[in-house]
Amino acid sequence: MRLVFECVECGSHYLPPEAMAYPDGPASPLWCARCQVAKRAAGVREDPLLARIALATARTHELRGHGAEEPADGRRDVRPSRPPVSRRARSGPGALRGRLA
Repeated sequence: MRLVFECVECGSHYLPPEAMAYPDGPASPLWCARCQVAKRAAGVREDPLLARIALATARTHELRGHGAEEPADGRRDVRPSRPPVSRRARSGPGALRGRLA
């Protein structure tokens, strides 16, 4: 299950590693990788309560189907992106120009 997080500092959405750990340390549910490096350099620690809230929010979005992965059964939504053109829309002068060659 991949969780999508929103950085509290810059507002970007990011996908941390599934194990929530980067090679240089644990991943933060509050900050993206860039902001986490900047905060660590400034000596700012993340609030554990805010981290738990961010994790709960990401899990809620995943359970509602707003996650980053496709469904497990491999089926995708194949509905058309626009409604079909009605008969009335095909009967105008534009339809005739398309048929004349």
